[in-house]
Amino acid sequence: MSQLSTRHLLGIKDITSEDIQLIFETADNFKEVLNRPIKKVPSLRDITIANIFFENSTRTRLSFELAEKRLSADVINFSSSNSSVKKGETLIDTVNNILSMKVDMVVMRHSSVGAPHFLSKHIKANIVNAGDGTHEHPTQALLDAFSIREKLGDVAGKKVAIIGDILHSRVALSNIFCLQKLGAEVMVCGPITLLPKHIGSLGVKIEHDVEKALQWCDVANVLRIQLERQQIKYFPSLREYSLYFGINRKMLDRLDKEIVIMHPGPINRGVELNSDVADSEHSIILQQVENGVAIRMAVLYLLAGAK
Repeated sequence: MSQLSTRHLLGIKDITSEDIQLIFETADNFKEVLNRPIKKVPSLRDITIANIFFENSTRTRLSFELAEKRLSADVINFSSSNSSVKKGETLIDTVNNILSMKVDMVVMRHSSVGAPHFLSKHIKANIVNAGDGTHEHPTQALLDAFSIREKLGDVAGKKVAIIGDILHSRVALSNIFCLQKLGAEVMVCGPITLLPKHIGSLGVKIEHDVEKALQWCDVANVLRIQLERQQIKYFPSLREYSLYFGINRKMLDRLDKEIVIMHPGPINRGVELNSDVADSEHSIILQQVENGVAIRMAVLYLLAGAK
């Protein structure tokens, strides 16, 4: 298999395990490129990519932009905060205006669930979902699984606990789909108010005790509390959340094994993770950031060939 089974990357749910392995193998090659003195290849020299972000982003946007430039693509950056969207322009009109400038690929983040799927039915360009509401964030799940593979040798058979605000997280759903397709066991852990009602139907284990989750897992992927998405209070205070669900070094020292700590960022230090955990030898958080560029290079490169 030398190309993806789809023209777009809208979600992990829509791709196969063979697609994921192809992305990983391609990312291995690009990671080697990123470690060279000259970190650039001409693979997408004739391709124009528009980064269209309707929500704030630092890591994802910078990672995509760097991946595009490492592939020698021409890059257009669009932010809704200073655009005609503020004047009432629709999503399709905005994107069609950008595409009329002969753009080949769109990387889009939007607060509405399904926005990239809607767009894919109305435009010809390839679309990469950089996060749609609380639904999916496929490239984050890919880089998380790639980082596990790099650290532990394989994803199959590993036990991964996703801990924190599962209810409002697009990272959690994409990770569950990705890890299961690669043969891992998945557990979700958090306050009952921050777990979706029917999360068990996805075939994941459910736990409300962080120490039990840490004892069970090989990898703990810790998510932040997404206060910006919460319309009501789901727990009394951040201090209480940290007391019952925050991870500190003493917890790790009590385990009878070593586990890997991950976090998609940004970290709320002192809430879900203490600094003595985030900066410890257990953590591969910065490796995740590094791998994000290689994974996104692989996705863009493969989609450019899937016309």
